[in-house]
This record gives sequence, structure tokens and C-alpha cells, in this order.
Amino acid sequence: MADTPLPVVGQAPATAGAAGAALEDIADEVVRFPGGGIALVKSDALFRWAQKSSLWPLTFGLACCAIEMMATFAGRFDVDRFGMILRPTPRQSDVMIIAGTVTIKMAPRIRTLYDQMPHPKWVISMGSCANSGDHYRNVYSVVPGVDHVIPVDVYVAGCPPTPEALLEGIFALQKKIVEGERAGA
Repeated sequence: MADTPLPVVGQAPATAGAAGAALEDIADEVVRFPGGGIALVKSDALFRWAQKSSLWPLTFGLACCAIEMMATFAGRFDVDRFGMILRPTPRQSDVMIIAGTVTIKMAPRIRTLYDQMPHPKWVISMGSCANSGDHYRNVYSVVPGVDHVIPVDVYVAGCPPTPEALLEGIFALQKKIVEGERAGA
């Protein structure tokens, strides 16, 4: 981190890596002096940066995609390093990950949990069955995509998607948050 050049007073910061990866990436100006420094940041940008760095997902595993979601949150991929802490209750969550086939019987329960989440709330639809019904698209008991029940922000493709694909979906959601897009838009 010490080798990367810092912005000069009055100039826009040079972006290195992912958008909003460090506080210096969102700062309007950084003034360095011996023993310290000052970063000037708009409050909206600071709050969005903090929000993207502390997502608390409510996991909702419905089928085989849930195994891949569990693998993503296990030690090998360790999403804790991105500030993601799994929450067991919707009242403490701001992200819902729908992993698997959504049936008509399960749809009202998903909607209830979504309604119990505080604002802003985000939804990741994981897997072909959650995205579009996939193999079960024409079955009477399956919803043709979770977006018929709740608004979805990020779709993760695959059957089942790999943990790396879910990580890409999480990064896409973080980018959406940093850019200031509204949840469910």
C-alpha cells in the first residue's frame, strides 16, 4: 500500500484496482504531511463505501445452490475479509441471497422475510432455478424466477454456480452500492 502513489492536493485520485477498494479511492483530496494526513470525502461517498464494506447477508438456501453458497462462506473463500457476516435473522440483514428453486409454497415466506429486512435491502439471485425456474420452468409448482416475488439486484448464473461466481455477484453488488444505485432498481 505504501508503494502506490497518493493523490496530490487539488487533483482527483488515481484509481488502482476495484472501485472504492480503499478510502483513498473515494477521497476528493488527500493532504499528506509528516506524521499524518487529511482526506476530504463527501459524506454520501463515505457512507456508501462503509455500506459496501459491511454487508450482512440473510442466506436462503432452497436447493443444490445452497451447498455452493455454503462453500463460498467457508474457510477457503473466506468472505469475512469483505466484511460479510452471516446473520440468522432478517431484522439484522441487508442482503438476501436466494439460492435454489423457488416454489409457489415458499414464495410468500420469502416475501415475508424480505419485508422484515431494514432498508436499504439488496437481493442476490443465485442459480438458474432462482433466476428463471430453469429445468422446472414449466412445472406448475415453481415460480419462474424469484424476481416475480421480490426485486432482484444481482443475478448469478450457473447450475449450480461456483463459489467464484457468487463472489463475482457480491463484487457486482458492492460496485452497485458504491455507485449509489438504489436497492431493487
